[in-house]
Amino acid sequence: MRAYRAPRAFDGERFVPGGALVLVEGRTVVGVEPASAAVPDGCPVTDVPGGTLLPGLIDTHVHLCGDGGPRALEQIPELDAAALDAVVTAAEQETLRAGVTTVRDLGDHHWTVLDRARRDGERPTVVAAGPPITSPGGHCWSMGGETSGVDALRRAVRERAERGAGVVKVMASGGVLTPGTDLTACQFGLGELRAVVDEAHRLGLPVAAHAHGLAAVERALAAGVDAIEHCSCSTADGPHLPARLGAALAAAGTLVCPTVGSLPGVDPPPHVRARLAAVGATIEQHLPHVARLHEAGVTLLAGTDAGIGPTKRHGQVAYAVADLAGPCGVPLDQALTAATARAARACGLGGTAGRLAAGYDADLLVVDGDVRADVSALQRPRVVLSRGREVPL
Repeated sequence: MRAYRAPRAFDGERFVPGGALVLVEGRTVVGVEPASAAVPDGCPVTDVPGGTLLPGLIDTHVHLCGDGGPRALEQIPELDAAALDAVVTAAEQETLRAGVTTVRDLGDHHWTVLDRARRDGERPTVVAAGPPITSPGGHCWSMGGETSGVDALRRAVRERAERGAGVVKVMASGGVLTPGTDLTACQFGLGELRAVVDEAHRLGLPVAAHAHGLAAVERALAAGVDAIEHCSCSTADGPHLPARLGAALAAAGTLVCPTVGSLPGVDPPPHVRARLAAVGATIEQHLPHVARLHEAGVTLLAGTDAGIGPTKRHGQVAYAVADLAGPCGVPLDQALTAATARAARACGLGGTAGRLAAGYDADLLVVDGDVRADVSALQRPRVVLSRGREVPL
């Protein structure tokens, strides 16, 4: 048995007065006590006197096949299996060193990440979608998920279930990083999206829909998807959230991952800026839009789109929490929950991850500083445990 103690703690849902002492045996948390509690005889303890103890963070939207470089997604089809495997390994290690112990991979190249996730290894817990389902020539078509028609879409969902996917990803609109697609346009009809949702739910899988355009967000909601990624509500005049749509998203309990959390001081590559400019979109417009989603009562998740470019390095959930708790106006405890307990439930891991509680996986993060006073303390990990294993920092 080992113990980890800090004078401040967040248990995944609330701040714990007086901090916490967490007892770990093997891969599992076996006890959570006040920081003032006595350590069991013979149990080594790691103390971080100025720190905050939390569950390991969770990023609900990553691309482990992307290396975070200027051509992160474009280069993937050019890589052989060994090179792509090395990219994923590096992404996993960068993720862990930042204190992110669970990720939901929503953009696999064919089945690379999903096949790796089933193997033993020193990596984060990975909930993988496999290649996103997209229309022929649609957003991220090169990842191998091109499909059209109700019957073919149902088969595509079944294939992902058979291969062990934990979520189904569908591209309801075009995207910024795929030339020839329109991020304001829908890629599937309502009947097709409903077929994806119906087949996935029949098989016990949630559906996450990539949707930038306002029409695609509305169509994804009408189809009954479980989560909407980006949810930019883009129009020719910029982002627009009709009051009725905000209310409907809140009433349905649809999870929204707005993919905030860009590295400060880093610009997107020129070709990405050009694509954004072509549709009149800017990154600066997005945070006020997310604030409006929060004001409407929409349930938000902390996910970053990690791996897609220099502004989106792996392990950046701390920046997403800071965006939610800062310009987006989300209370700090709720912003942290969006990266811990709520994120775990979204990943289907509500009973094993995202909490400091006995019986949960020993995924722990101790950061340097008081998160309640300074959310940037999340960017300074001191101790990281992934399923009971201490991660070299």
